Amino acid sequence: MAGELTQGVIKTIVRQVGLECAAQGQSLWETLVAFMVKAVVLDPRNDFSMDRTLTENDMQNLIQLCVTRLLDTTNPSLSTIKMQVYFDMNYANRDELLSEQERVLEGKLARVVRAITDSGPRAQEEVENLYQNIVTYVLLRSGLGSPTDIEAVREATAALQSVFPQTEMIIFISLSKKDKEQQLKDLAMLVTGIRLYNKECLKGGSGIDDLPCILSEAIPLATRTLDERLNSCQLLAHRYTALLESMQEEPQRFSRLRFSKLREALFNVRQYEAFLCILQSNAITSAQEVESLVVQFEAAMMVLKNTVQDKTSIESREVFPLFMELSKLWTSFQDEMLLLSFLTNMADNLQQFLEIHSQLFPEEMLTSLLEGVTVKSDVERIKETMGTRVDVSDFKNQEWLFPETTDNFDELLIQYHGFCAHSIGVKGIILPGNPAIGILKHKEKYYVFSSKEAAYIFAQNPDKFIQLNVEKAKKYAELIQLLELHHQFEYLLPHAQARKVSNGLMKLPPKRESGTQTDTHILPPTIVRSYEWNEWELRRKAIKLANLRRMLTHSMQTDLSHMRRENFTQVYLPKDAGTQTKRDNSSNVPKPQVFLKGLRGGPSPTAHMVTVDLTRPLDET
Repeated sequence: MAGELTQGVIKTIVRQVGLECAAQGQSLWETLVAFMVKAVVLDPRNDFSMDRTLTENDMQNLIQLCVTRLLDTTNPSLSTIKMQVYFDMNYANRDELLSEQERVLEGKLARVVRAITDSGPRAQEEVENLYQNIVTYVLLRSGLGSPTDIEAVREATAALQSVFPQTEMIIFISLSKKDKEQQLKDLAMLVTGIRLYNKECLKGGSGIDDLPCILSEAIPLATRTLDERLNSCQLLAHRYTALLESMQEEPQRFSRLRFSKLREALFNVRQYEAFLCILQSNAITSAQEVESLVVQFEAAMMVLKNTVQDKTSIESREVFPLFMELSKLWTSFQDEMLLLSFLTNMADNLQQFLEIHSQLFPEEMLTSLLEGVTVKSDVERIKETMGTRVDVSDFKNQEWLFPETTDNFDELLIQYHGFCAHSIGVKGIILPGNPAIGILKHKEKYYVFSSKEAAYIFAQNPDKFIQLNVEKAKKYAELIQLLELHHQFEYLLPHAQARKVSNGLMKLPPKRESGTQTDTHILPPTIVRSYEWNEWELRRKAIKLANLRRMLTHSMQTDLSHMRRENFTQVYLPKDAGTQTKRDNSSNVPKPQVFLKGLRGGPSPTAHMVTVDLTRPLDET
């Protein structure tokens, strides 16, 4: 049937069921209707075969059954399913809620941001209007007062002028769009810090609530309210459980009480308890966060006071980071206010799904039925079984875990939301499991039990009892969410077109990609490089070695190489040297000019030679 119920068929049936319910005055969520359609098909009591295609008559019967169940206001099972749908469609954890709040705030500020970043004013009047828009943005961003509050606007303008005078608008206008947006956020934080400091110094603070004081009073009040509601629903669950056990032991005594209605009421109050525990955990986290924020805020304010003191001027690099730190802490206070309001609204809205208990089982009726019946709390049931535990030696093929032998014992992911794995399918009721008895590990999943006997019976054939629990969940679809059986009913995911369909009723367990990496070679490498797998290669090497045995190495020496050796010589390279005299001087001497006369002879046989010295005197040179 899961394969035959295509998305188009489901849409048609869901639409038709929704129309018929609306015609009778019941406007229901589409997610709820889609889940109910598949839950009715899943229930074996309705005789919808999983192996055949839906006929026209089958579709009409299915529509009629869904309409009947959705309009039955006396059915605790319907109230439980409605509660589950409401919680899944509206609940968000801290990170999701704060991210959504940031997205909503950015959407509200988008128009003002565009008006500031896209404009390029030239006239003086336009620049003044742009500056006023920045003041409006600062007020909206900080949440400290309204732009219509004249006193708040005056304080914000004065604080803004102290860090961003109007004369700097020319530089701001010349920035890029991205830089303008970043500077706007920084200015908003600075102005917020300055206004908070002024409020602390009793120099302003219009429109600024004392959030630390408000939270310190409101969170304990909300926690007490949750505790009271949790105790009340737990008491109701204990009374229902005691009645169901007594009905199984003495059916004649409680003949006027319907076992199935009481069981569905137990499922309803247990689911309410589970949701309240989630909200209570968030409230405790908020209380711890606020306590830490108060200490940090007081310390930051003290540092700022010591830095500023009575100085008329101070460097911006010293004081600006302190103002921004104050702003961040105040934003955290605002986030905690949002979270507290969200948790309070969720807790108040969940109350409507418990109204059916006062109609079906009034207090007077319960009191009379419980006469002579011992009502045990979950804590008392666990205390009764603290002295008993499974004997591991009785099981050869089963693995049991105990607190003293298992690391991170309290962090194990227990199946069925921590309820006894045996009582669900066998008795049809949910009892708290006691891990001290022993946790059975079967196919990488962990199961707890309410008694040693239940543990022994379940361990004899775990798959049989697991299938019984699945069959019980098919009859009571609210158990899929309560016992966290999503992995076994993935095909029951509703094809809802309602909002937030991605966070629909049947959420799958969260998944994520993961990877592991190990060293390539943890131990030192033992690779034998000389290894050969080829037989013929080994033969070739053997032959080569055998041939080497018969070979000799010869050497000889020639006359040219006899008594030769290598020589090395090292010399010092010439260096450049020069001298310089104190002064330059020169001298010039006359050139000797001496002539001889009569060397050629003459008419007379006797030669007469005359020496003529024409050299100039030295003093004439």
